[in-house]
Amino acid sequence: MFRYFWLLILLAACKGEASLKPSNAIERFQKTFAPDHRTDWFDLNMEQQGGTYVLTGVTTLPEAKDSLIRYLQAQGEVVDRVRVLPDSTVLPNRFGVVNVSVANIRSKPGHSQELATQALLGTPLQVLTKEENWYLVRTPDRYLGYLESGAFTPMQIIDFEQWKNNSQVVYTADMGMIYQEPDLSATPVSDIVAGCILQKGLVKSGFQEVGFPDGRSGYLPEGTYTDFQTWLATRDPSVPNIIRTAHQFLGRPYLWGGTSGKGMDCSGFTKMVFYLNGLLLPRDASQQVMVGTPVKTKQRLEECQPGDLLFFGYPPEGNRGERITHVAIYLGNGKFINAAEGRVQIQSLKQGDADFAAQRLETWRQTRRMLDHPGEGDIPWIKNVY
Repeated sequence: MFRYFWLLILLAACKGEASLKPSNAIERFQKTFAPDHRTDWFDLNMEQQGGTYVLTGVTTLPEAKDSLIRYLQAQGEVVDRVRVLPDSTVLPNRFGVVNVSVANIRSKPGHSQELATQALLGTPLQVLTKEENWYLVRTPDRYLGYLESGAFTPMQIIDFEQWKNNSQVVYTADMGMIYQEPDLSATPVSDIVAGCILQKGLVKSGFQEVGFPDGRSGYLPEGTYTDFQTWLATRDPSVPNIIRTAHQFLGRPYLWGGTSGKGMDCSGFTKMVFYLNGLLLPRDASQQVMVGTPVKTKQRLEECQPGDLLFFGYPPEGNRGERITHVAIYLGNGKFINAAEGRVQIQSLKQGDADFAAQRLETWRQTRRMLDHPGEGDIPWIKNVY
């Protein structure tokens, strides 16, 4: 409803500008409704053929496209050749669930393309289009990227809802294996990391039977998992819990695009810490800085509280706004923990400390408090989106 309200305001403004060209209208719609290509596409082109406007391109926003067409129709005939996602290449399987421990999602189709983000086993996905053996998917934080077939199971809505409504378990140990039989010496079915979600079966000989989205099954050792609904209900994103979880990842390798215990980049680290405490942060540092409560620190540590997120980057320059390129979790007394320079580590913003990070002090731009109103606004509870 909020988006539609601004759509009406935009259309009224466009109609009030007699000199506004259709191509400018496309740009205006794009900036208003899809300013971040990581979460929505409005990549439209227009060619004028006589008095007819021919629209081509691709979008994930059908309402915005339809409204643009209505605006253009007031100025001439419109031919709509825009591809709206999800498209026919994925029908009727418009949903899916990750079925490997950590799925690598790329910025473009292909193994050699940039690793954009990751998704854990059991993560629900929206499936938007298919290009050869790769699918464009959207993760619960609305991030878009390409995932190869086999890393997830496409589903129709009825199967997708059934998967979510069945009894499930979440893996709570750090890392481990799922076995073909209830025996630690049995052949593995898959590896598994903290936060992975599977279907819940019977308990046998001290092992929990679990099911994968693609129909495989296996066994988890007792003590490595908990009931998913119980886990969701007991998440407490308090400052001590956030800091305790953050410390569990000390020494993990830095991995650009990583958001799992196998490896993580700076925002993947903060995202994973909050996920394990029940909250869903946006994917990237430049997105995380847009949520939570801003803290007016004026670069003074006295105003920061443990659990705050510290954001680093560069000030506005010319026509370019502020650029946020890094994020960390503040621990107190000038210390912060972050994924940087090869691994998750603790550093300091206080000169004279042995772990003082001069570059971070120089590029410290903002501080945000994520725990004032947990579960509200753009930081939802996991239970409300999974």
